[in-house]
Amino acid sequence: MGNTVLQPDTEFIKDLMAAGAEDVKKCYQCATCSVACELGDGAFPRRQMVAAQWGQKEKLLADPAPWLCFYCGECSKRCPRQANPGETMMALRRYATAQYDWTGLARRMYGSAVWEIGVLLLVAAMVIALFTVPQNFGFGLLRQHPEALQTVRLDLFAPKHVVHRADWIMAIGLALLLLSNALRMFRALTRGKHVPLGVWLACLPGMVADGLTQRRWAKCGESRMHWLRHLVLVTGYGTIFTLVVIFLPWFQVEDTGFHWTSLLGYYSTVVLLGSTGWILLDRMGKRSEMHRFSELSDWLFPVLLFLTALSGIALHIVRLANEPMATYTIYTVHLAIAAPMLIVEVPFGKWAHLLYRPLALYIAAAVNRSEAMDGYKE
Repeated sequence: MGNTVLQPDTEFIKDLMAAGAEDVKKCYQCATCSVACELGDGAFPRRQMVAAQWGQKEKLLADPAPWLCFYCGECSKRCPRQANPGETMMALRRYATAQYDWTGLARRMYGSAVWEIGVLLLVAAMVIALFTVPQNFGFGLLRQHPEALQTVRLDLFAPKHVVHRADWIMAIGLALLLLSNALRMFRALTRGKHVPLGVWLACLPGMVADGLTQRRWAKCGESRMHWLRHLVLVTGYGTIFTLVVIFLPWFQVEDTGFHWTSLLGYYSTVVLLGSTGWILLDRMGKRSEMHRFSELSDWLFPVLLFLTALSGIALHIVRLANEPMATYTIYTVHLAIAAPMLIVEVPFGKWAHLLYRPLALYIAAAVNRSEAMDGYKE
């Protein structure tokens, strides 16, 4: 038998450490992390720690296991060397997210705070310009309708048929971008593996359930409360996204009146403010293992979500109080926060894990079932 020579990819190791795996070299393969993990297969995350130390980039990018980790922190808490395997798995997910993105923007954003904040500010500036520069939209439209300066008339500031069309264009564009990146992930995780179509179909309901509930997280260590908070947060986010993208003609009230859809908006606002505020306090206080280490990407999405909900409350208050200029100004600021959050953070930031994780679970389940069937036949 010939000898196998491994040539470590040192650049990959440096990139991984820059993504958060700063302590990966401390690991000396005691396997305590694998014993601590309640969801692993007996070798996770030790196997991935070895591959990370040896710079086995292609092997790790073809491995769904890092996505199966919900960062309960048990492995890191018990590690005798403080190698923080949980944070290494998080770093692997950040690195993989950047690699799956064909535009290259995610790589730049994860690698540079200037790039990430700069792109967010650029999109925000474009939104503000949309409402201030054209003569037939936003503040320019108010000059043609002085009555809109006396009482709130959102229909004369931001006609909802225009905003609704823009929402659909944004939603379709984001969906196509996310799906194209997910396809790259699918190819990377299934390369060289043969899974019958029947197995893919049989595992599909599990993917849907995982995507909607992240149900495995509830079984992970002591993190059931984190799972529940995340689940509630997703319901609030999904509700407001549905209202804005699909039901905007009923949700956006043009004057100082009240519409029943506002009740759903209240639910979303309370959930978003409460959940994101709680998350930010946890990160600031480093209250649990999963919050001990925070990259910029871990902060931006909850901060933007919190500010979106807060500005939405302010908009609702000034509209009901019939303050026209305050309503139009806060409406513009509200969109200048929400649009960058959606356009930048959804396809390129941490939010993408809501698609990548259930997809990885789906692939792992299908591959494992297919291998089990092959073993049974033999």
